[in-house]
Amino acid sequence: MRNTSFAGFHCSLAQSLEVMGDWWSPLILRDLYLGLDRFDQLVTDLGISRNLLTNRLETMMDGGLIARTPYQDNPVRYRYTLSEAGRELLPILMALTAWGDRWVTPDGGPPIQFTHTTCGHRTTPTVACSECGEPLDTEHVTPTPGPGGRTAPGTALIATVMH
Repeated sequence: MRNTSFAGFHCSLAQSLEVMGDWWSPLILRDLYLGLDRFDQLVTDLGISRNLLTNRLETMMDGGLIARTPYQDNPVRYRYTLSEAGRELLPILMALTAWGDRWVTPDGGPPIQFTHTTCGHRTTPTVACSECGEPLDTEHVTPTPGPGGRTAPGTALIATVMH
């Protein structure tokens, strides 16, 4: 259950977390990516309560991360799919998975591996510079105020720290 809302924060990261909802949301997105697209499949795979899953799916639909389409009329049952915004979030979740493989690997090793179908090689997802393709790290990236930057909840110290 969510304890905090970031809706009033003037911060893209906080707004992203607001749309994501809670810890279940990335796992639901992962399952949709892996092809589990029906409510009962998600309940079974995640062990999540039906009420909580309903709430998470509604939050992600409202946030534009997923869509639902009926696949059965009586009773009405839905198939859930990733929207464009949801698909764009997946590489970030893949990079987070790679971080988990490195720092908190489950017993027996990584439970999933990624293959880049363009080149056919197994890959470790990373976050890279959109201009040169080099992997990003904190030593080689300098944050600067953006056009929407201002002193506001969630960014109150940024103007002070960045000057």
